Amino acid sequence: MAVLHVLTGSNPILKQKALSVTAFDAGLETLLSDMLETMRVYEGVGLAATQVGILQRVLVAEYRKCLLKLINPVIVFRKGSVTAEEGCLSLPDVRLMVERASHIVVEAQLPDGSPVSLPLKGFMARIMQHELDHLDGVLIIDRSSILAPAL
Repeated sequence: MAVLHVLTGSNPILKQKALSVTAFDAGLETLLSDMLETMRVYEGVGLAATQVGILQRVLVAEYRKCLLKLINPVIVFRKGSVTAEEGCLSLPDVRLMVERASHIVVEAQLPDGSPVSLPLKGFMARIMQHELDHLDGVLIIDRSSILAPAL
């Protein structure tokens, strides 16, 4: 495993849309392992492949005891609305208030290519929406113009 470089600020790759994954191979497993290690080293709760300069629809997320490694994820259902503070590994020191759906259903593939449907709510739903935004080239600064209150 390796710690990858997380792209920050105005790097143009962060604004690009990631491409679907078609090869479920050892290279994908290595990418997922490296992304998970990187996310943990940077003390994040989610990381999209675009954040490490790879334009593939791949993400990892971990909150409490829930670890997700998802390929080609899409949100197929949204319900409710909650505005809360978000930060981003690609925008260090930026905290913004962002409105997100409170409940979502994500369809994706697991690292072996098998399909999965995940109903998510609360903070894990927020993480997933944030990371899916990255895969579409959207940052939290595109979603909000309101700074979060100082801690």
